[in-house]
Amino acid sequence: MNGNMDSLRATLADVRRDLLAREHVVAAGIGYKVVGGARTGKLSIVCSVVRKVPEALLAARDLVPVEIRGIPTDVVETGILRAQLARTDRWRPAPGGVSIGHPSITAGTLGCLVRKNQQLCILSNNHVLAAENVAAIGDPIIQPGTYDGGRDPADRIAVLQEFVPIQFLTSDPSDCPLARGIAALANLFARAVGSTTRPQAVRFLEAENMVDAALAGPVNLEDVSPEILDLGVVQSIGSAGLGTPVRKSGRTTAVTTGEIQQVDVTADVSYGAGRTARFTGQLMAGAMSQGGDSGSAVLDGGGNLVGLLFAGSDTTTLINPVEHVVAALGIGL
Repeated sequence: MNGNMDSLRATLADVRRDLLAREHVVAAGIGYKVVGGARTGKLSIVCSVVRKVPEALLAARDLVPVEIRGIPTDVVETGILRAQLARTDRWRPAPGGVSIGHPSITAGTLGCLVRKNQQLCILSNNHVLAAENVAAIGDPIIQPGTYDGGRDPADRIAVLQEFVPIQFLTSDPSDCPLARGIAALANLFARAVGSTTRPQAVRFLEAENMVDAALAGPVNLEDVSPEILDLGVVQSIGSAGLGTPVRKSGRTTAVTTGEIQQVDVTADVSYGAGRTARFTGQLMAGAMSQGGDSGSAVLDGGGNLVGLLFAGSDTTTLINPVEHVVAALGIGL
């Protein structure tokens, strides 16, 4: 065995540079050959490739030979080999699942790449890219987000292209006679007991939302990646229902999984500073997110985009169904 291994190592040392010069090959080593998904006991020179390509599409010089000096070869698909950066680091190209945001917010998550009118765009939340309606079209978007050390213009990766405004619940003095009467009696009681508090009849002006979503246009297409970190490339636009297994890749909690526990959810979501927005027709999953994961693309088990994560609690996660996002922004893959 040792003699055979020594021979293998000597051969690999001679040919490794030649193998790595071939298109798509990113590594070459010694391992057991795999046939039909099962590991054999036969040692081989293993070439790792970004992706497997049909031989007919490769130039002869890029083909990995079936054997080298009588030693069998094997080809395995590994994708691009990257240094293991933290999701809060600066990534170029930046995949989905890493820190991003408008300079005026802390940080959220780069969801994934989509297309609008054939233009490649970054998809995330309004409150990540548009700072809850405050930003202006053309504002810089930085990666990583401000909280993670990102600064403009050094870390500018895109500019705000479009967002769906969030409609917040507002209050007005009530014009209901009964409500005004109750408030008047309460005020009389307050004065009688010496309280300075004066109750007022109030009605909430309801405004319902379907999505918390926005798009940013990359400054340089080379600076973004179609992959979602640790999940791969989105396969297509899907749809989720009760019981659908889902997963996401986010800035804070990385890859988490769950399932859709409720559909057609109407929820009041707090955005801080006393502001609340009501969302209808939403999906709800279990605990699979924390602060900073907002904007994460939500995929089903087949790698299809089924939603956009935007809110949650310690026990739940709220997701915009992808159908609403597509309709609101006019996007596709």
